[in-house]
Amino acid sequence: SFSSFMSSVGAAALVMPVGIRLARKYHFSPSIILMPIAFSSLLAGLMTLIATPPNIIMSSFRENNTDLGAYSMFDFTPVGLIVTVLGIAFISFIGWRLIPVRSNGQTHLGGMFRINEYLTEVYLPAHSKLVGRTLSDLRAIVDVHLVILMLVRDGRRIPNPAQNRVFQAGDILIIEITPDDLTDLIDVAKVELQGNEHVQEALHGTGEVTLIEAVVRPDSPIIDQTVASLHLRWKYNANLIAVARQGTRIIDDRLINIQFKPGDVLLLQGRTAALPDILDRLGCIPLNDREMHITQPRRIALGVGIFAAGLAAITFGILEVQVAMVLVMLAMVLTHLVSLREVYEAIEWPIIILLGAMIPIGSALQTTGGAQQIADIMLSVGNNFSPVVTLAILMVITMILSDLVNNAATAVLMAPIALGVAQGFGVAPDPFLMGVAVSSACAFLTPIGHQANTLVLGPGGYRFGDYWRMGLPLAIIVLTTALAVILVVWPM
Repeated sequence: SFSSFMSSVGAAALVMPVGIRLARKYHFSPSIILMPIAFSSLLAGLMTLIATPPNIIMSSFRENNTDLGAYSMFDFTPVGLIVTVLGIAFISFIGWRLIPVRSNGQTHLGGMFRINEYLTEVYLPAHSKLVGRTLSDLRAIVDVHLVILMLVRDGRRIPNPAQNRVFQAGDILIIEITPDDLTDLIDVAKVELQGNEHVQEALHGTGEVTLIEAVVRPDSPIIDQTVASLHLRWKYNANLIAVARQGTRIIDDRLINIQFKPGDVLLLQGRTAALPDILDRLGCIPLNDREMHITQPRRIALGVGIFAAGLAAITFGILEVQVAMVLVMLAMVLTHLVSLREVYEAIEWPIIILLGAMIPIGSALQTTGGAQQIADIMLSVGNNFSPVVTLAILMVITMILSDLVNNAATAVLMAPIALGVAQGFGVAPDPFLMGVAVSSACAFLTPIGHQANTLVLGPGGYRFGDYWRMGLPLAIIVLTTALAVILVVWPM
């Protein structure tokens, strides 16, 4: 229900740590619960005007290209509510059973999150028990399971070192290992995490130091960056201890040179008090067990009140949604609930740029007659079909397209085509516009179709092909249900 009034990816981010905690408490794989959380956030986003960008785009398109005006706040609710209820019922009773269970993870240092082995690197000081010993001697020294992917000695890289190679002081080992085994390796074998010693001293000299797991958000500013390019240690006063990337084995580079990707799970070390701000600046969501303190209830009440006032202004037609949300943002800045930096960082600039490029294309399709030509092709193909069947075909095309590109861009492209098809049949445009709104918001087949899907990719241990297993039957249910309800609520 959160995503009915906020971003779907934000709602998924709020609920995801709770799902992980439940997975640990009741001893089942997080993969069973994280994909349902992502899909449910997409479904609930169908219920109101502000819940998802396609709804706002369809409302604006309807206002500018027909004499019907914009949609109101809850015009989407009849269709969205029924689709959401049936979709969540399917997920709860049947869909979760179709998800591949990734159960080969281990419980990490904080005891909350199960995950596959990390890629990390350790340094062998002169006093390490591994110096002068071979890999085959390792099990006799410490009972851990690890895979040595590379040995770095005097700047020379040695991939997959032989079992009889003797370790030397100063060696750096790039290994795959679980966090629990990493702790034992450090304590017993006397190895050190590879990092800047001065930063380590600074961290330990400024308060309690904590290890925390966090997932890289799809809109994180660190995507395609590295530890070196971010200057993580001196700029953020934090150390990257390890990286896990589900479905991909990172073996071709040093930890400091790995480029971060959406859904990567990072093990970070830093001061406990500073980590929340560090994670916020890095665009990461913490997955560790953490206490939540509500220390300023008045500020919370003020924020809720401002947002509720904005919703009321939209609901009663006092302000358009764009104006109301901008005023809500300004009010929160003026009352110091959020800072200008937080506002700037919250803006999804890649989507803004994408829409800036796609809106002129959508307009050009309409003004040049391109959209009408595409609509005419659909009409000619569907000559022997009724408008209802053509609407179903349009929704299927839109849903497939939304699994490959951003849902807002899909809505921009498909809206003029939907209107052209409706005009060609001489029927009301609302069923076609609503059909595009629903189907463009339901990207269930791939992890790239929506940011909420990408967000759970790493923590759930999913692979690209896992999503369609539950996503395809869910998409069929959404399509058929939405089509039936649209024809009742918005008759042709």
